[in-house]
Amino acid sequence: MATSLFSRRYVTLLSHWLGWGLLSYLLFFSPSFSNDIKMPTEFWLRQIVFQAMMIGTFYLNANVLVPRLLLEQKTGRYGLALLGIIATAMLVLWGLEILLDLPVLFHKTFHPDGKGQPKYYGWVQPSLFTIVLVLGISTSLSLVQKWQADTTSRLALEQAKTSSELSFLKAQINPHFFFNTLNNIYALTSFDVELAQEAIHRLSRMMRYVLYETQSGTTLLSKEIAFVSDYIQLMQLRLTDKVQLTVQTPTPLHDQPIAPMILLPFVENAFKHGVSALEPSQISISIEQQPNQLVLNVRNTLFVNQKPSLEAGNGIGLTNTRRRLDLLYPNQYQLAINPHNPAGDYEVQLTLNLS
Repeated sequence: MATSLFSRRYVTLLSHWLGWGLLSYLLFFSPSFSNDIKMPTEFWLRQIVFQAMMIGTFYLNANVLVPRLLLEQKTGRYGLALLGIIATAMLVLWGLEILLDLPVLFHKTFHPDGKGQPKYYGWVQPSLFTIVLVLGISTSLSLVQKWQADTTSRLALEQAKTSSELSFLKAQINPHFFFNTLNNIYALTSFDVELAQEAIHRLSRMMRYVLYETQSGTTLLSKEIAFVSDYIQLMQLRLTDKVQLTVQTPTPLHDQPIAPMILLPFVENAFKHGVSALEPSQISISIEQQPNQLVLNVRNTLFVNQKPSLEAGNGIGLTNTRRRLDLLYPNQYQLAINPHNPAGDYEVQLTLNLS
């Protein structure tokens, strides 16, 4: 961010120097190269004063008039101020022309034979055009800079808002997951202490993942899949013979960055709504990796009294996961929900572009 600001200031400073260098060339060097006639010394003095007025006019307009009048919607006062600047500059130039007797000196320079009459107002049109041009450039650059500053500020605010919202959503998902998992471990302690110890070990490993792998905003795909696999094995400890579980993960796996804990809610949803203590059920979890794309397919038996939902109101984890997808992968994901696939299962398929 600091490097970007430094580069922007450097480019702005360089553009100002180039602009004033071009004006200096037009005022001082261009007239001397146009012909072999030696210009009077008074003419160069007039050019120095004129350039100083243009520089002052430029920054007076850019730093005072535009921010205090034009950007404050005081367009009438701004227009009057510009007319005042133009009138003042023209009066100063007219005074110099008369004081230095430039019309007569120019006539003698270009007509040494004395023929014709001095042109007293030949300076008006080019000078007026230059003043208006400088004011126009000054106003345009000020408005562009204000627009850029507003855009940068708005993007910074949106980024801060997005980061804050993602942190809030992730904070909601984590307690939701750990609450369910601790309930499962509590149930295990009543009939199998060894399995409960194994579950605690897996849970501690998963907690380390959440604490240390989710802080940067992205993690490796291999770690995310390992985290999901730990969760599946943890849930598998409490499944009965009535539940048929199949899991497929990519082999070989090519690591890519992915948002942490973005896959878990879909898997968790299947275990929450696809398991029955009385009826046979099945859960199928498939993670496939394609070039720059990840496809997660989760299917589970659909029980009427346990119907899952990705819409607001039913299931904090899945609702917030959809919101996280909108923030982290805008226009880069597809979420297909089929509550009644041909096999009668509830099916969710997430396709993520990881490029």
